[in-house]
Amino acid sequence: MKNINGIGIALVTPFNKKGEIDFISLEKIVSYVINEGVQYLVLLGTTGETPTLKLKEKIDIINCVKNISQNRIPIVLGMGSNNTEDVLLTLKLIKLDNFEAILSVCPYYNKPSQEGIYNHFKTISENTDMKIIIYNVPHRTGTNINLDTINRLINNRDNIIGIKEASGNIIQSYNFIKHKIKKDFLVFSGDDTIGLPIVLGGGDGIISVIGQAFPKELDFIYKFAYKNQVNKAYKLYYKIFKILNLVFKEGNPSGIKTLLKIKGLCNKYVRLPLLKGSKTLEKKLYIEYNNMLKTQ
Repeated sequence: MKNINGIGIALVTPFNKKGEIDFISLEKIVSYVINEGVQYLVLLGTTGETPTLKLKEKIDIINCVKNISQNRIPIVLGMGSNNTEDVLLTLKLIKLDNFEAILSVCPYYNKPSQEGIYNHFKTISENTDMKIIIYNVPHRTGTNINLDTINRLINNRDNIIGIKEASGNIIQSYNFIKHKIKKDFLVFSGDDTIGLPIVLGGGDGIISVIGQAFPKELDFIYKFAYKNQVNKAYKLYYKIFKILNLVFKEGNPSGIKTLLKIKGLCNKYVRLPLLKGSKTLEKKLYIEYNNMLKTQ
């Protein structure tokens, strides 16, 4: 398996004015982030507006990104549901060759117990040889996976290799890092705002939204962090800090698509029930982006 650590990009799905997938912009974004040095890509996650995509569209996106990447960096595929059987069906429907792992979200809305979460991921892992990264995002799912459940899973299932931890609770992230029972179990930050302190605390990287707008900057930030050059890492981090806070003001991916529009990488169209970023947000991002350029 190729190495999955460092900067992973949670890719957007660009749309045109008609709401169709804009494959030209998708190619542009993928080429940009690969050329700027990110370590891997994450397809069909929250940022990719996956709940609004039809199966054929998902397959078309997969094929498009594979064709562009040409195995230059690893690709992780988002594949989750609050219905365990749906995940098993998707595993059969989608060709998983050339993917390094799948990213599977904790079941949402129906709020299973820890035992339910354990059996959900155990069942998925028993039905695939793919490496699995658990995605913990309780503010979206309504359920938080705990350390005991993680340790039970990784003790019993070798193909559960990591977690994207997006609870926003840095203490919980540190507990996962410090008290995991397997040293090679990967802990990724799923939150751009606290990704740097998590890496400095022993985390294995970040699955980033903002990174598709600033791939080179994030690459340098985390290389400094891994070398324990803390001051250099934070100096660069604070250059994008104001933009980082603005990007999530109107939700994800509305904010990041607005920023990508400013950078000329794609339009800011999203699919309902999401709304595209407001003119006010676009103006603020434009000002902060130009201020950032002046300091370089």
